[in-house]
Amino acid sequence: MPEPAPRLQRAHGAAAVHFACSTQTDGQTRTTLARLGQSGSAKIRLPKVYDDVPVAVMLNTSGGITGGDQLSFEASVASGGHAIVTTQAAERAYRSTSGAGEVRNRVTVGDGATLEWLPQETMLFEQSHLRRSLQVNLTGSARFMGLEMVVLGREAMGETVTTTSFRDAWTIHRDGRLLYADTVRFGPDATSLQALATLNGARAFATFIDCGPDAEMNLVRARGLIDALPLRAGVSAWNGRLLARFLSPDSRALRDGLIAFLQAYRGAPLPRVWHC
Repeated sequence: MPEPAPRLQRAHGAAAVHFACSTQTDGQTRTTLARLGQSGSAKIRLPKVYDDVPVAVMLNTSGGITGGDQLSFEASVASGGHAIVTTQAAERAYRSTSGAGEVRNRVTVGDGATLEWLPQETMLFEQSHLRRSLQVNLTGSARFMGLEMVVLGREAMGETVTTTSFRDAWTIHRDGRLLYADTVRFGPDATSLQALATLNGARAFATFIDCGPDAEMNLVRARGLIDALPLRAGVSAWNGRLLARFLSPDSRALRDGLIAFLQAYRGAPLPRVWHC
């Protein structure tokens, strides 16, 4: 009888970070770490920052994601606080031989608080299979700004991705009511992404959303910022949210354009890990 296929090791991990907000003696509010937990290959680091907005950096110490891997990250900020969540580097989805790798993200933002979800790009390699979700729960006047950027292979290495499966589902609720839902799904035939109605020759794309009390008021300013970028992009705003989508045939150009847009739109530099 043939020997059974070896059981391959898979990565599992869960990490959560929670921020509190307190009022100082001078009347100013300060966001501080309340709880931090991590297990397996999912880690969170809190680098020293030189302003009042703490930064949480998510890491996957397994070095990438493949079929059978399961990771989850959770972040929350209490009422009145402000925190940024990002990643140490680009995440990589490698060739899968045993189903999908799964990443589950959950965000909770208290009344009057702001949480910025600004991970660096996700790279999909040939025959990768990744399922990812982002669940956001907002209370009252909470604000959430979120970004996800996806790159098909490494252009510098001459890679062409023809087979990959990807599913990225976002749901955002405010006070228990659905505010926004969006799912990007394609594969396993990635050649269809080059059609006019999909990526139309682009190999890198990104989505940015701003859910806040004044999000719709930023539409004209956001369009002005986008018009100055060498990217294909569009932005719209309705019912308390602003949504922008970006396309580029070059991942470096997309990254540089996003850095320019995000820093101008937010009025603040991106976390230092974005420039390492």
